[in-house]
Amino acid sequence: MTPSSAPTTGERWPLGYLETHGPHADPSTALMWGLTAISLVVVAIITLAVIGGALRGRSPSGAVRDGGLAVRRDGGGLLWIYVGMALTLIALVAILAWTVDVLAETNSPAHKPALVLQVTGRQWWWDVTYSPDDPARSFVTANEIHVPVGQPVEVKLLGGDVIHSFWVPALAGKTDTIPGRTNVTWLQASEAGTYQGQCTEYCGVQHAHMSFFVVADPPAVFEAWRQAQLRTANAVPTAAPGAALFVQRCGACHTVRGSDAGGLSGPDLTHLMSRRTIASGTLPNNGAALTGWVSNPQAIKPGARMPATNLSGPELVELRAYLETLT
Repeated sequence: MTPSSAPTTGERWPLGYLETHGPHADPSTALMWGLTAISLVVVAIITLAVIGGALRGRSPSGAVRDGGLAVRRDGGGLLWIYVGMALTLIALVAILAWTVDVLAETNSPAHKPALVLQVTGRQWWWDVTYSPDDPARSFVTANEIHVPVGQPVEVKLLGGDVIHSFWVPALAGKTDTIPGRTNVTWLQASEAGTYQGQCTEYCGVQHAHMSFFVVADPPAVFEAWRQAQLRTANAVPTAAPGAALFVQRCGACHTVRGSDAGGLSGPDLTHLMSRRTIASGTLPNNGAALTGWVSNPQAIKPGARMPATNLSGPELVELRAYLETLT
């Protein structure tokens, strides 16, 4: 499986919340538009009332008394106050009822989740474990979440170091990842597409470069992707220069299932080349970007936990050749 660069539904609206594509986000979006419309109507009514009152209160002759406008006390003023209070109360009660209904509707999916994910926010990337309670179907990936279209997905959120916030605006609202605590949210995409997500809780110098993508696939396509992810890395002779170099220089931090590399502090790279981006959405996943990232990550993402590798030219070529086999 190779990453696709073709734009899809969600990619037309990166981080857009004005148009949503799922039953978790849609009710909130409708409420937002409704509140906006009500607010505009209120502003219009108040503006017209102020203008009308100013025009109605002008002296016909423009005459003044003692250097000021004549004071008048017209009848019927209290009626306007009573009408205004009644309309305000009706609007506020309707908004409250609508808000409570939206909260109830988005609290949990209508059906039992078809899939459970555990997502851990780290500085500055996302660690994703599929089916954490089912070892036979569990695997780990990073920064790119695939889900089946039309099926609810439960997301358990953990904080790996500091507080982060998980937000996919086209699919769901924000939920924090807090160290020592598990928060739960859910996603459901109503149509296929790639939807961008972002950390929205300031978490350090590279907070802005902590993106991820939710890829909504048709169920059959998702199942094929999951079966591919369950497999270990493509067979590469362990004595191959690139494989040995990876274990030696990268294996303490990164895992490649099926090899001797079993590090846990960095992203799992077993199927690295199936992802669209590297460095948590900072770079496209292609040969040139991969070379630059491996060579000197600090020049691209200062403060990242990955140190400079200080590889020679030939070593860099060998390591990149090995990484490109991890499909």
